[in-house]
Amino acid sequence: MKLQQLRYLCEVANQGLNLSKAAKNLHTSQPGISKQIQLLEDELGVEIFVRNGKRVTKITPPGQIMLEIAERILSETKNLKRVGQEFTNKNIGALTIATTHTQARYVLPPTIRRFTARYPKVNLSLRQGNPTQISELVTSGEADIAIATEAIELFHELVMLPCYQWNRCIITPPDHPLLKLSKLTLEAIARYPIITYDFAFTGRSKINQAFEAKELAPIVVLTAIDADVIKTYVELGLGIGIVAQMAFDPKRDKHLRSMDASHLFEPSTTRIGISRNSYLRSYELDFIEMFAPHLDPATVKKAMH
Repeated sequence: MKLQQLRYLCEVANQGLNLSKAAKNLHTSQPGISKQIQLLEDELGVEIFVRNGKRVTKITPPGQIMLEIAERILSETKNLKRVGQEFTNKNIGALTIATTHTQARYVLPPTIRRFTARYPKVNLSLRQGNPTQISELVTSGEADIAIATEAIELFHELVMLPCYQWNRCIITPPDHPLLKLSKLTLEAIARYPIITYDFAFTGRSKINQAFEAKELAPIVVLTAIDADVIKTYVELGLGIGIVAQMAFDPKRDKHLRSMDASHLFEPSTTRIGISRNSYLRSYELDFIEMFAPHLDPATVKKAMH
């Protein structure tokens, strides 16, 4: 049994049983992958995949168990390398953060600045996507840390660490009628076209729940994946915006006005997600504490174990 065979096995599963895609990602040939998996099956004495001609159609029950074990083995081999790097090149390495646009644009910059100043030899990368996509990046090993608000709790392979709570604001052009109200209500908001986040993003379910509880049907005319796009179309007069409070900056957004809406919606919690079986290097623990000071290394290690 070889580690390469386990890598082939896991990649075929990750690519939806598509041998061509797996071969492309692993920079090898489809016949080569098929041969190595066949050798592994012969050694173990069971079929891992069900085949229809040259096509793989599904994973067998024993194959599913073996796949889970193979993933754990490969994860631990990565951890061995990370332990070695930690004790030979403590301040040298790479860190990939998977996060949403709102976090990357409005929340992370101070942390990134501090981190890069302290660890100039760590190659820091940001990968952006919706919460489901960024959680998948961490579970697949393509990213080290996920920072998101929703969907992250659906991934049981991740240890979830709460960072902070936030809420929303309503943004409008400077002369909008809503600004004249003494108290902002959902009923008043529902009278106007709304521009807000895509369904997969940034606490959208909290917004929907609030309107549904009042039996209101808001007119959502446009959804977007980040707050900057929402603000652009509010400026154009297409509607009012519902965005995260941290996404509005009075100095930068001079052509817009903001109204606090925290009394209308349930707060959301931004969390950090880390692969449950990963070994965290010291600079990764430092990054987490910089972002959320209450998550010191001892707290993080305790949560992971």
